[in-house]
Amino acid sequence: MTDSSATLEQWLERLMHQHSSAIDLGLERVGEVARRLGLLDQPLAPRVISVAGTNGKGSTVAMLDACARACGLTSVCYTSPHLLRYNERVRINGLEVSDAALVAAFERIEQARLAEPAISLSYFETGTLAAALIIRQQAPDIAILEVGLGGRLDAVNIFDADVAVVTTIALDHADYLGTDISVIGREKAGIMRSGGAAVLGSRTLPDSVSAYAEQIGMRVVATLGTTFDYAAGVAGLDWHGINAEGQQCHLEQLAQPQLPLDNAASALQALMLAGIEPSQAQICRAFESLSLPGRMQRIGRWRLDVAHNPHAAGWVARRLASEPVPQGRLALLAMLGDKDANSVVAELAPVIDGWVCATIEGERGRSAATLAERVAAEGGQVFFEASSVTDALTWIDKNEALADWEVLVCGSFVTVAAALEWLNKRSQGVGG
Repeated sequence: MTDSSATLEQWLERLMHQHSSAIDLGLERVGEVARRLGLLDQPLAPRVISVAGTNGKGSTVAMLDACARACGLTSVCYTSPHLLRYNERVRINGLEVSDAALVAAFERIEQARLAEPAISLSYFETGTLAAALIIRQQAPDIAILEVGLGGRLDAVNIFDADVAVVTTIALDHADYLGTDISVIGREKAGIMRSGGAAVLGSRTLPDSVSAYAEQIGMRVVATLGTTFDYAAGVAGLDWHGINAEGQQCHLEQLAQPQLPLDNAASALQALMLAGIEPSQAQICRAFESLSLPGRMQRIGRWRLDVAHNPHAAGWVARRLASEPVPQGRLALLAMLGDKDANSVVAELAPVIDGWVCATIEGERGRSAATLAERVAAEGGQVFFEASSVTDALTWIDKNEALADWEVLVCGSFVTVAAALEWLNKRSQGVGG
């Protein structure tokens, strides 16, 4: 029986511990509960776009959503993980979903999964079904779904997408996806559907992605650098690609978003293939007002980015290399134990003048001392080893010698979440 009085926080705590493993890839269990809920009887929405990839998924989803809404469409987005509130994972026309809507969805899912035979679901699987129930209830013009991990066996993949976007392929989550880039590409391409449309949003995807698209008979495959592309200049962003009928499209002097331009170009191409053709004015309105927490987010002298693998760290380093630094640039780095810290440090090292390393506690955590060893191995200078991200932020804030330095906070969603909470309290005069 379900507890109708449980709060969202109580539900999330329960979901965190109800399944045998935090990550359990496969579609059989979650697909059966979706069937019991009637979620597989018809498409989730008139247009569904799914986004998979190693990096750039959140940015692509954010730009898809902003442009769709600028065109007057209603939308629901599902993303993960969240930074501060679970409600961030489901956004209805740009606004976080309510606690009440999530709790109602969890209650329905609990009833369905406990029907004989009972089925165990992971935290992510339950959250994915909750998002789908909310999408059905809202009946938006477009649903935009971010794939969690991999693609083929991710819970999001029980839902068919009209347009499948693959952003980038790089090494991450090796314990689940392995270290063979070709195999990883095949897994992420698994979100494609025969007869559908695909957007390949990187110039360096492994051949396995396009090979799979050809194998299953995609209606159209649009590839960055061939089918669609962009040029960035002083007058703005120029983009060209194709629409749903295969006709050439051109958009000129677009506002440049503060997010990766490959992702912006891919979002525009995906919308076109979904039958949505934004005007120059609509795109400018969407991009000019767009910001995404934790993606090169600037708060005073603090720069926050969730980069936690070498590919993402390389993009951050290139962005920072193009910006002037008045005094110096400090990196506050805290990473999970299963991430490639050596390569992340190596990517960032050319644009960092000093380091503060912080411990992330927990089963997947990593100590500041082990991070400091990796920084030192790259020739970096470690100013402080902190017992937590909060302690690191406080130490930096109180160090007068660093008062004029820019501070990059990165390494994990956990790291950036802790920084956002600390900065929020600091701005309100609490703690610090």
